[in-house]
Amino acid sequence: MRLEEVDTPALILDLDAFEANVRRLADAVPGRVRVRAHAKTHKCPEIGKRQIAAGAVGLCCQKVSEAEAMVEGGIKDVLVSNEVVGAAKLERLAALARRAKLGVCVDNADNVRDLEAAMQRAGARIDVYIELEVGMRRCGVAPGEPALALARAIAASPSLRFTGLHAYHGRAQHIRSVEERRKVISNAAAHVRSTRALLEGAGIACPLVTGAGSGTFMFEVELGAWDEIQPGSYIFMDSDYARNEWAPPMPRFEHSLFVLATVMSRPNPALAVVDAGLKASSVDSGMPGVWQRPGLAYTHASDEHGWVEIGQDAASPALGEKLLLVPGHCDPTVNMHDWYVCVRKGVVEALWPITARGALY
Repeated sequence: MRLEEVDTPALILDLDAFEANVRRLADAVPGRVRVRAHAKTHKCPEIGKRQIAAGAVGLCCQKVSEAEAMVEGGIKDVLVSNEVVGAAKLERLAALARRAKLGVCVDNADNVRDLEAAMQRAGARIDVYIELEVGMRRCGVAPGEPALALARAIAASPSLRFTGLHAYHGRAQHIRSVEERRKVISNAAAHVRSTRALLEGAGIACPLVTGAGSGTFMFEVELGAWDEIQPGSYIFMDSDYARNEWAPPMPRFEHSLFVLATVMSRPNPALAVVDAGLKASSVDSGMPGVWQRPGLAYTHASDEHGWVEIGQDAASPALGEKLLLVPGHCDPTVNMHDWYVCVRKGVVEALWPITARGALY
């Protein structure tokens, strides 16, 4: 099937661009840090296997159900780079830890206690990372003494392996200026170094520091405070990342993820309405871009419709014509679709199921 024959809305993956992005990351960091690619972006074991084949040691997930989908799909080393709280979730996490190498983050001593109890009941062990608050202002324990107290609690728990620190600054990924991003990550690195030194000075080995994302990972690599990076969106890119300033040492990635939409109405010469709205593409980080169609702008959306305004000198799309849209935010857009339509040079090559779609718990 050719791309123009695919029914819409459809989530399209350009395989040449995707594969180039996977190679570009691998080429940027060989031997300098480990790569643990983030599956919250793609939610697809098929993609995870390709990332591991390119050198990733395993995957990250944000939820237990995502981790279950990855393990079921053949991924055997998964870090839940998030806190897991509640009896039902901890029971599932413990069961999964019997089947794969599993890690999880903590930022609270009560959670450490509950995690230990769940692992003991299941007869399982799990890697545990302390999440440091390094500027994200979301989850995480304060650097320094609070982190040391938590490390002591983990070290005293027989079913928990203290594996290191998790230090991720999500807000930094979308700071537009390269120098501002570098500055924010330098501040985070100072917290990482001081906390790691404090732990090791207290006799608690800190084997690994993990973190970083697609907008900053080379800064974490260059600063040397991280042993492992967790980029996710680099494989796809989106319209929000495209607004970042890109300069060395950050490599430039290509857009590989698109939503294919059909022009379903031409109510006037300056407007085309497409069949991809809020249920086909996330707009939390801005509207989609119209790919390689100068003068066309996707300006707003409702549930099933998208408004594409046509500039005065733009080539006007016909009724029934198909347009490729670059999502504003790739992660939640992926979560709206059942599969990737994988295309190479305009021809459909494969369908990859988005196994962890809706895996929110």
